[in-house]
Amino acid sequence: MDCSTSVVSISGMGRNMNYQSWTSDLHRILCMQGGDDDGSYARNSEAPASAIDLSKTFLVQAINCMKLFKGETSLRIADLGCATGINTLSTVDLVVENLKKRYARESLSQPEFEAFFSDLPSNDFNSLFRSLPRLMSSRPGINEMRKPASSLVSESRRSYYAAGVPGSFYERLFPTGKLHMAISLSALHWMSQIPEAVLDKNSPAWNKGRAWIDGARKEVVEAYAKQSEEDLKAFLRCRAEEMVSGGILFLLMAGRPHSGHPENQLGHADSRAKHPFTNSMDQAWDDLVTEGLIDEETRDAFNIPAYMRSKDEIRVAFNQCKAFEIKSIEFLKVMEHTREKQEEYLRDPISYGKTKANLVRATLRPLIEAHLGSSQLSEEMFKRFERGAATDISMLKKTCYYGVIVVFAVRK
Repeated sequence: MDCSTSVVSISGMGRNMNYQSWTSDLHRILCMQGGDDDGSYARNSEAPASAIDLSKTFLVQAINCMKLFKGETSLRIADLGCATGINTLSTVDLVVENLKKRYARESLSQPEFEAFFSDLPSNDFNSLFRSLPRLMSSRPGINEMRKPASSLVSESRRSYYAAGVPGSFYERLFPTGKLHMAISLSALHWMSQIPEAVLDKNSPAWNKGRAWIDGARKEVVEAYAKQSEEDLKAFLRCRAEEMVSGGILFLLMAGRPHSGHPENQLGHADSRAKHPFTNSMDQAWDDLVTEGLIDEETRDAFNIPAYMRSKDEIRVAFNQCKAFEIKSIEFLKVMEHTREKQEEYLRDPISYGKTKANLVRATLRPLIEAHLGSSQLSEEMFKRFERGAATDISMLKKTCYYGVIVVFAVRK
């Protein structure tokens, strides 16, 4: 195949993109990459898994402080922004098993449990529900009766009824007073939309040369902060309607350590340099421009819809909502990977480049494809991201930390 012809064809795909068309439909596009291949979220959710593991102590504490609802035939739990893979399933298992222990300790009649897995319509619910263990039954069906007893003992079972709820958690998802517990893990830093001012190239908030807001101009950061504030208020307003008095709201979201300087989204200098949304991302977009595959406006119009809130920003939203009492709010740091893994990557930087590129595929591929209008062109971007991450040895020696904020609140 003639390589020059291929480049011209790909370049044409990236020109004259109406980026407003996909940003206005963000709720239909934004999702973690589905499936189970190397670029899927299920295979590249190590950092969220580490954050969830770190927060489980707080989650168990929240469950142990939860009001027990006597006389209820079922308790209803929602995982908001569930994505796919083991993270959501293991968390719901943890919640249900600890609630069962609470009822047993109090010698109360144990209710049944309902778990609602909710995410945007673009989420790969098929993969999620294929991963669900079978329902635990008090009476074995005909197929179970034919199995050896040993296989039944070892086979995993779930002790809750499951359902999917597609929709944005910035809007109502459930009837009034439906939920006893709502959790959201590694999702609330994603915004409902990219601020309009950031998409206007005549605006001071036009984010030229950057894919994200870390280190961006004041006007860009302020537009993101305002949208993030409105989003969190909407989230809390909806949950206040949907949750029963005494219900538990448990949130884990990406966050930053300090209230001031929101343009410093990542705090730690090495984290700012090494985070997948910063240097390597911007360089990959610049490479596409330099090679003539896209124009500068196409590069500048791509913005990652994520904002890392501070604890103070979260407290302000809760105080304005007035429906919840915060019992605990903590900032935690999660290391990108272990020291042993870092040494391994220094010996094999190509492997590191692939791992980092797959992480970006898992989180941003649908957005990048929608922006460029071509899966082929988006793959060219990922290749350049992978190459850049693998060849910058000085960056490999840095340690990246992901900041997270854990919130436990009770519905008044």
